[in-house]
Amino acid sequence: MRPIAELSASLPARPLAVFTDIDDTLTSGGRLSAAVYAALERLQAAGVRVVPVTGRPAGWCDMIARFWPVDGVIGENGAFYFRYDRDARRMIRRYAVSADARARDRQTLHALGQRIIAAVPGCAVAADQAYRESDLAIDFAEDVGPLPQADIDAIVAAFVAAGATAKVSSIHVNGWFGTYDKAGMTQRFAREVLHWDLDRDNERFLFVGDSPNDAPLFAFFRNACGVGNVLDYGDRMPHYPRFVAHAHGGAGFLEIVDEILKAR
Repeated sequence: MRPIAELSASLPARPLAVFTDIDDTLTSGGRLSAAVYAALERLQAAGVRVVPVTGRPAGWCDMIARFWPVDGVIGENGAFYFRYDRDARRMIRRYAVSADARARDRQTLHALGQRIIAAVPGCAVAADQAYRESDLAIDFAEDVGPLPQADIDAIVAAFVAAGATAKVSSIHVNGWFGTYDKAGMTQRFAREVLHWDLDRDNERFLFVGDSPNDAPLFAFFRNACGVGNVLDYGDRMPHYPRFVAHAHGGAGFLEIVDEILKAR
């Protein structure tokens, strides 16, 4: 990993897009600052597309796609992307699996969630679960805890034992049935919405994240960046980003934006 001050020298003169996690990447202490929101606007004003890639639910993503200065949003760890067509005043939604499959999975995940919270004292079904379409979020550090690593591991193990995929963010363990992830839906969004080939033009894109559920994108993007708190995960991070900011959370994201705009 290299310091973020070396990022601008590694970027092409015209980076095309920034894909970014939200929780503890754009936010600090659970809050989105005015400075970070303004940084998203600065990127767009400079001609850089902005696309959040998050574990947050469909209900939140609808609002983000409509109201934030972004070009779309990928949610529930790759279950879908939403893009708001402002000219047509229409939300475009694309999912990794069918509506029938999502409905069946929600029933199975609801029962699994009850077993997990009974087996791991102190955890809870995430407060935003009501707004989810495809996954189950178990809270270990947002409105509860934070719980110790052994409890987080137990939650992951329960998902895996049930045949689900499980990913750990900075606040939740998200579980779902299927093989999709953030990286796959990011590639689909780039192809279908932006009409870009991420494999061919990889070096013209960036990803910014902070936690293990961002690892597929850290591995995929040559210009992957982490905010400072990415280092807190030690050997629990399967792939680290190439560049790391000094500051944590939103302050680290601001460091990264400054480097991107230097390249512009």
